Amino acid sequence: MYKRILIATDGSPLSETAVQTGLSLAGLTGASVIALKVVPRYPRSYFDGGLPVDAAEVKRIEKQWSDAAQELVNKVKLRGSNEGVSVKAVVAKSDLVAEAVIAAAKKHNCDLIVMASHGRKGLKRLLLGSETQHVLTHSHIPVLVLR
Repeated sequence: MYKRILIATDGSPLSETAVQTGLSLAGLTGASVIALKVVPRYPRSYFDGGLPVDAAEVKRIEKQWSDAAQELVNKVKLRGSNEGVSVKAVVAKSDLVAEAVIAAAKKHNCDLIVMASHGRKGLKRLLLGSETQHVLTHSHIPVLVLR
């Protein structure tokens, strides 16, 4: 059925549901897993809403974010190995989360994307956006959304 499943996670309790469901599905189908965490780049201009920060501090902050993301996907990899599922841990750096998820799924030849949706509605959805909705509307790969 599925040969390679991409599980997108942000470390939130809701995305934990996606991780567990994706690993269980992979175990049932014999699929391998790509565990993905997308890390944003640090805002670098006055127009990004932040105070200017020197380049060394930006580098340190981005490394901290990247290290935390790597730790998160490594935990998914460990859980997968405990469940007999082969997991590749991937960290992508991009300000465009949905595009990064879709690109990673294509790059790794995934045939399913598993991710969570916070289910925001109304003004919150308008202000905060929906990466899941963007993946759903732009991906040519099937998407399993968990709430």
